[in-house]
Amino acid sequence: MASTETHDAPEEAAREPRKPAEDLAREDLAGLEAGLDALDTVPARRTSPRDTFVRKVLPPLVAVALVLVVWQVLVWARVTEEYKLPSPGAVWGEVADAWYRGTLLGYIWTSVSRGLLGFLFALAIGTPLGLLVARVRFVRAAVGPVLSGLQSLPSVAWVPPAVIWLGLNDQMMFAVILLGAVPSIANGLVSGVDQVPPLHLRAGRTLGATGLRGTWHIVMPAALPGYLAGLKQGWAFSWRSLMAAEIIASSPELGIGLGQLLENGRTASSMPMVFLAILLILVVGVAIDLLIFSPLERWVLRDRGLLARS
Repeated sequence: MASTETHDAPEEAAREPRKPAEDLAREDLAGLEAGLDALDTVPARRTSPRDTFVRKVLPPLVAVALVLVVWQVLVWARVTEEYKLPSPGAVWGEVADAWYRGTLLGYIWTSVSRGLLGFLFALAIGTPLGLLVARVRFVRAAVGPVLSGLQSLPSVAWVPPAVIWLGLNDQMMFAVILLGAVPSIANGLVSGVDQVPPLHLRAGRTLGATGLRGTWHIVMPAALPGYLAGLKQGWAFSWRSLMAAEIIASSPELGIGLGQLLENGRTASSMPMVFLAILLILVVGVAIDLLIFSPLERWVLRDRGLLARS
């Protein structure tokens, strides 16, 4: 009896309908796609407020607290004369005094408005210049070394000629900002374009994306990481250029910005005022980075799948 069942099993298996080869290949392809989708999918997990505070807010607060503690300890230890190293309380008193006089926000706005406006001008000039240098060989050979040399030139060197050429006015400030920021923005874009894979360019040409259309839809998106790095460096150069111009060139018509506040503190031998100006310059730089450039960097990384979506 068992022998009969054993002989019947292969016959029944032979009589079962076999799946066509196309169906088997389709099932294998579907399984492969599902596996790739599972690898590409980043599990979304919403970050709790507590985790956000511990990872992003608490570390800078601890760092600031440590700096203040070390600063106060140095004051108590009298490592130098009090007029050379004021206490954190004295600097805070200078902040409160400027706030009550209504001049604190004026100091900040005078410099920030100049810096942002000058940076926008530099962006409008540096972007097409960078594309031109990156895409045209003759322009690159002629202008590329000049841009690299201008980028390495200290921005403060442009202040004396700018004062002679334009006088003590806002145009002089903007000229110094442009000369400091445009080379960084252009070189950043050139570096980003150089890193675009040639396959992307060939695929764009095959699809008809040539000329301005190819630049807008293929080159610029692919060069975005390098371009963003150039923008960030360009802002740093423009901010430092502006501070140098405000420190060296002073005039009642220019108002009092953060650089002029720093120079006024030096002239008056008021270290609390000097520390106040340094503190405000640092706060503005950090705020611009956190509010503008850090979100842009996260967006670029997330768009390329290099950062998990929270």
